[in-house]
Amino acid sequence: YLFIGPQLNAQLEGWLSQVQSTKRPARAIIAPHAGYTYCGSCAAHAYKQVDPNITRKIFILGPSHHVPLSRCALSSVDIYRTPLYDLRIDQKIYGELWKTGMFERMSLQTDEDEHSIEMHLPYTAKAMESHKDEFTIIPVLVGALSESKEQEFGKLFSKYLADPSNLFVVSSDFCHWVIMLLILFQGMSIIEQLDPVSFSNYLKKYHNTICGRHPIGVLLNAINELQKNGMNMSFSFLNYAQSSQCRNWQDSSVSYAAGALMVH
Repeated sequence: YLFIGPQLNAQLEGWLSQVQSTKRPARAIIAPHAGYTYCGSCAAHAYKQVDPNITRKIFILGPSHHVPLSRCALSSVDIYRTPLYDLRIDQKIYGELWKTGMFERMSLQTDEDEHSIEMHLPYTAKAMESHKDEFTIIPVLVGALSESKEQEFGKLFSKYLADPSNLFVVSSDFCHWVIMLLILFQGMSIIEQLDPVSFSNYLKKYHNTICGRHPIGVLLNAINELQKNGMNMSFSFLNYAQSSQCRNWQDSSVSYAAGALMVH
């Protein structure tokens, strides 16, 4: 940690310094969770839209890669350590979520194995460093939810999304195989339309392996809930990148995208 801290800090600072903050303050961001070498500069486009002056609670929704999970799960620890500084989990909100009976606990092993939340911790710490003692995080591991479960969780999280002092970080890479770019961009444009039903239909039609599709589904349903109550929001993707360029049909490549949700 002693060596990684300053090096990581400089790396994050470098990426963030190259990006404009055009969509600030974001109420939610979608950002990738691969190794920083591949997607660090892409993720900066999302994190640059975070306003540390108003953000006090950060919900981090990441897909489960290692354990089969049909609901969502909460961490069993109080603190997540990062090479920059420690992040405190909000036990009060955890208590509220726990009371709904909709969540399970992830084991320490699952928590440590899962990278979809972990990769967002240093960036969260960096984006919030000017107010580092004034915010808490709410990590949520999202399982392979049915459409009706995505709706239920969306409804539950919508009241938190409505609060300007809360930020949602949705963790997702964008596809893990050679896919025609048109199909990928179509998926991104459907997310920008903020319509959970179109997004589900798109996934069924193309079987696009967006690994954060369930956290994205939860976010879209939460937004949908708030829009029904007259809240005006827009989402736009700010950056798109690939882990490598495909030379032929056998090549594989992972795509990354970063975007931000604004409330008007």
